[in-house]
Amino acid sequence: GRVTALARVEAPRPRPEPERPPGGAAPGLPARCGVLTLARPLPLELGGALDACRIGWALYGDAALPTVVALGGISAGRHVAAHAADPRPGWWQDFVGAGLGVDTRRFSVLGLDFLGGSGASTGATAPGFPSITTADQAAAIAAVLDHLGIAVAHAVVGSSYGGMVALAFGERFPQRVARLVVISAAHESHPMATALRTLQRRAVRLGIETGRAHEGLAIARGIAMTTYRTAEEFAERFAGAPARTAAGPRFPVEEYLEQRGEAFARAFSPWSFLCLSESIDLHRVDPARITVPTTLVGVDSDTLVPPWQLRALAGSLAGPARLVELRSVFGHDAFLKEVGAVSRTVRAALLAGGES
Repeated sequence: GRVTALARVEAPRPRPEPERPPGGAAPGLPARCGVLTLARPLPLELGGALDACRIGWALYGDAALPTVVALGGISAGRHVAAHAADPRPGWWQDFVGAGLGVDTRRFSVLGLDFLGGSGASTGATAPGFPSITTADQAAAIAAVLDHLGIAVAHAVVGSSYGGMVALAFGERFPQRVARLVVISAAHESHPMATALRTLQRRAVRLGIETGRAHEGLAIARGIAMTTYRTAEEFAERFAGAPARTAAGPRFPVEEYLEQRGEAFARAFSPWSFLCLSESIDLHRVDPARITVPTTLVGVDSDTLVPPWQLRALAGSLAGPARLVELRSVFGHDAFLKEVGAVSRTVRAALLAGGES
């Protein structure tokens, strides 16, 4: 591959704040939302097919502008930003809009609900749902682009699981996208990250088997939060002494992990979690087959996708590659928290085509 630039960017290091509560956003961008039902079964990479496959989508902004596909982690979906029909903040609310990282004065933005998830797309709701890969998600994106009459997307911008899907799309459909922007995602899952997710899936399966699926899923999400963030951030936020309760000592970090776990378990199916968590670990693309110009964004404190893995990927891509390494206290979740640094990087990639 040809790495055209390696940039190291230090994001401002503000004191971490609690995550923003849902609700309260004013109606934002104009948006069209729909659910595409495929006329033919969608064949799956690992065998089988999805009959009457549904794909939930939302297109933000002026449809006549070049289209940027925006994809996030497994809990993200088509609700990228607030709009008139749904004023709740979207999963990338601070990054998509007029003058923001993905500037809707220049681009329309397409969000999708992942196959196997808990959105409007065909999801995993019971045992026996087939394995879904990032290549299958890429095929779903292509189907929606066809449905909307979009021959070539200006970019696919993907973070975390969405970054894996972006790479799979670039491998499978290079003629359908002009550039990729891949944040905190690589060509395959690191074995240590797979090990941690394997334990999370065991917790969920144990919860299902014992009639405590909600609790199992909340515990799994709590474990996941310890991999999304960093020891430095946790030390700054949760280093206080435990409170004394009738049940025993309660540590400051416990409430945070329980809140994040409960919120996730209320919104997500345990079967969907198993499906998409497994999909992360099934992810494999061949960098030598990706010719689309690609900007890779890594974070120095990301333990799930360490910077050295992205350096290896950048050197193996067949097309032009630019690697940006951010310094951040937020680890894997920097794509959600480092608004300034990530926005500047994404904006530059979208305007320059991912090359310096």
